[in-house]
Amino acid sequence: MKEKKNRKPMGQGGSLLVSLLITAAVGFVYFYVSLPAINPQSGDFYSFLALLCVVYTVSIFALSVKPADDSVVRTPKEKLKEWFQFVKKSCLPVLILFAAIIVVYVVGQIISMPIFRAAAYRELLTVQTGDFAADVAQISFNEIPTLDRDSANYLGDRQMGTLSDMVSQFEYSNDSTQINYQGRPVRVAPIAYADLIKWFTNRGNGLPAYVVVDMVTQEAKVVRLTEGIKYSFSEPLNRNIMRHLRFQYPTMMFATPEFEIDESGHPWWIAPRVVKRIGLFGGMDIQGAVLVDAVTGESTYHEEVPNWVDTLYVPNLIMQQYDYYGTLVHGFINSVLGQRDVTQTTSGYNYIAMNDDVYAYTGVTSANADQSNLGFLLCNMRTKETHFYTAPGATEYAAMASAQGVVQDLGYTATFPLLLNIAGEPTYFIPLKDATNLVKTYAMVNVAQYQIVATGTTVSACEQSYIQMLRDKGITQTEQPPQTEAKGKVAEIRTAVIEGNSFYFIRLEGEEVFYSLSAAQNREVVTLNIEDTVTIEYAEPIPSNLDHVAPVSIYDGYVLHINERVSHETYSTFPADRDTL
Repeated sequence: MKEKKNRKPMGQGGSLLVSLLITAAVGFVYFYVSLPAINPQSGDFYSFLALLCVVYTVSIFALSVKPADDSVVRTPKEKLKEWFQFVKKSCLPVLILFAAIIVVYVVGQIISMPIFRAAAYRELLTVQTGDFAADVAQISFNEIPTLDRDSANYLGDRQMGTLSDMVSQFEYSNDSTQINYQGRPVRVAPIAYADLIKWFTNRGNGLPAYVVVDMVTQEAKVVRLTEGIKYSFSEPLNRNIMRHLRFQYPTMMFATPEFEIDESGHPWWIAPRVVKRIGLFGGMDIQGAVLVDAVTGESTYHEEVPNWVDTLYVPNLIMQQYDYYGTLVHGFINSVLGQRDVTQTTSGYNYIAMNDDVYAYTGVTSANADQSNLGFLLCNMRTKETHFYTAPGATEYAAMASAQGVVQDLGYTATFPLLLNIAGEPTYFIPLKDATNLVKTYAMVNVAQYQIVATGTTVSACEQSYIQMLRDKGITQTEQPPQTEAKGKVAEIRTAVIEGNSFYFIRLEGEEVFYSLSAAQNREVVTLNIEDTVTIEYAEPIPSNLDHVAPVSIYDGYVLHINERVSHETYSTFPADRDTL
């Protein structure tokens, strides 16, 4: 029987070299997959270094250990002493580095805690107090988003399904960004490769299109590109947008890049640069961004981003910074125990398009997080300019429940509200959607008195009903426009039955407007004839926040005086040959 040969341990130089090669290989794979920033303010950087230390130590131990000699009996004390000698000889510098990594990480976390730096955390966000009625103008209807993120993604995905040449190769990415594009609120999203095989066969030309969903008209369209998008999240290798950024900027920390298009429709990735302003790891903030051309991959760092960029600061970061601002108002201890004057944001947010910028909206409530808001925040997502508006009233979710209660028989679901200025009143605007994520109707809920809920199948109808409710409740006063009168010969008469009431619409010679007269209030209008001379007392219409103007304006008449009749027969009933509106 042959005697088993013992394996000889690798020499010191060989084991060191092989261990370094193994460590480098594992480190490269980890870096390629996890993409840690080589930055002492990044927690991932310390994890990366610690992994390298562990891999090196395990490798050199496995390559240098001597096989057991059964003929030699060693006590546990002798084995421990031998192990310490090996560590001291081969791994001591690496173990010291490992210990230093842990110490720096732990100390960095401690000195960055809000308990020690409450004032610095509170100064992360500058909050100005604003006047809601003055600062937030009545938004026009062609700027009011009527979709939420889920509904917009549903429409974008459905639109992709109508394109036979794309649906088998590409899919909707469900990664949309709300921006202002050519003066309108839209959501834009790139398409993605359907699977790995589709990526392999189409990667040469890139992604041929992106999807735009108009948040007002609810129209989704696929915009085809002359040259495809080469850099995106659906790329698995070097053209993956995060890997592309890491290789170009190895020391920068980035927030998740957002897909946007400029005013010409060219696709870009906006990668906000993350900085830590407090201690080593605390006080996360944004300082500029890297703009990456989604087609060519060319990138440029901008300390101040161009005006067409809409999404530099994300709502979650703003809400986190306000929570520091609101909870640390009297120091850390008060934020936990006394909680005097402590405020915090509510759990949701939405977007408002104003002045060619996108603003994030969220409510502000007390530390008890009850069913009432103290006010709300509006923050410019490009500049971080933040205003607080005092508006005591219902929370967003209480308003959503109130709106759903009005249409509970239809089973509609309320989306997260949008805050609007309607007749000078802070108002929650809530689209209500069905089970298929399609918006079916709209609700407006008064912030201060959330039992005031108006609904309508159009935004205009909802607003008119809401304004009337405010007048009926005495919250706003009915504006009395200046009274005037019109005199002349009747050139045209039209009739209509509106909500069970008969109305006559009279146009006088030489004018382009119609005067609306209720038959119930002016019975003589029923006997009116063409060419009769009349005097109509009326009030000019109160302007609404509608952008468009009707082709023919209609003034509400109050009193009709028939001054002179023509000689032909008058009517006692509605003329059958007259036009109806």
